[in-house]
Amino acid sequence: MAQETRLSHTAAMILQAIDAGFVYGFSVMETLGLPSGTVYPALRRLERDALISSQWEKQSIADAELRPPRKYYQITPTGNSTLEAARRRYPLLERLLPAEEAERV
Repeated sequence: MAQETRLSHTAAMILQAIDAGFVYGFSVMETLGLPSGTVYPALRRLERDALISSQWEKQSIADAELRPPRKYYQITPTGNSTLEAARRRYPLLERLLPAEEAERV
C-alpha cells in the first residue's frame, strides 16, 4: 500500500480551493486571503508531488481580455485521494470552502 501524502493545513486549503473551482493562482489567493509568496510556492510543490497538474491558457484568450495568460490547475487522481485524507484530518476544511461555492471555469 502506498504511503499517504500528508498535507499542511495551507496546502490542504489550496487543494480544496482548486477542487471548489478556484483554478488559477490569483483566484486561490483572493479566496483564501493568502499572499502570493505562500500560494505560488505551494502550487509548485503540489504539482511536483503530482497532486495537481497545470496548463497555460492560450495567449489569444488573455490578449482578448487585456491581461497576462493564466495558468489553470486541476486535481489529479492522486490529488483527489490526498484531499479526501486531508478532509478527514482537517474536518472543517470542506466547510470553509464548499465545492459548490465557485463558478467552474
